[in-house]
Amino acid sequence: MKTLAIISRKGGAGKTTIALHLAVAAEAQDMATVVFDLDPQASAALWSDHRGDPLSAVIPAQAPRLPSLLAQARNQDANLAILDTAPHADTIASEAALHADLILIPCRPSAFDLDAIGASIRLARAAEKPAVVVINAAPVQGVETAEAISAIASAGVEVCPVVLHQRKPYASRIHEGRTATEVEPRGKAAAETRDLLLWVCDKIKLLPK
Repeated sequence: MKTLAIISRKGGAGKTTIALHLAVAAEAQDMATVVFDLDPQASAALWSDHRGDPLSAVIPAQAPRLPSLLAQARNQDANLAILDTAPHADTIASEAALHADLILIPCRPSAFDLDAIGASIRLARAAEKPAVVVINAAPVQGVETAEAISAIASAGVEVCPVVLHQRKPYASRIHEGRTATEVEPRGKAAAETRDLLLWVCDKIKLLPK
């Protein structure tokens, strides 16, 4: 089993949306996937309640119980565990980072988000785990995305080559527990989600079935 932690010290970066989209996409590739919702707001768990079917298991979790929960998932032959963390919660994020094979740091191409990356990178380095920034909610046109990628790369931080753009399907049915790959399976948001999953799988050596 491989573990992906999604961490950002800034709220609104898109951690939960990315976690859930990756989970559904992974299940569609026959990868047994579990999402551990470590955010006290429990947005991922509420999403699962609205969804109403067991396609992707979403489990509310507390940081002290994470080791035993991951062990249970491993014993039940899960392929992928995704850790959805809370912003402004260093203890939770630090625990998640310790158990991760890869840390994904969502970042919108804005000055406020770019300024917040440093804290997440320092946390990943303290845990001695690889971390990659993924640009999220990028405008379809304009120079903001290219400028953000350049700024992050110039600081010596790896940037995911898959960019997630600001597209309606990411959020249009999230209140019903549905993701872009289900709302518009042939749309651009769905394609970006699948591309991100494939890139993550390659990075952590987890091959879709």
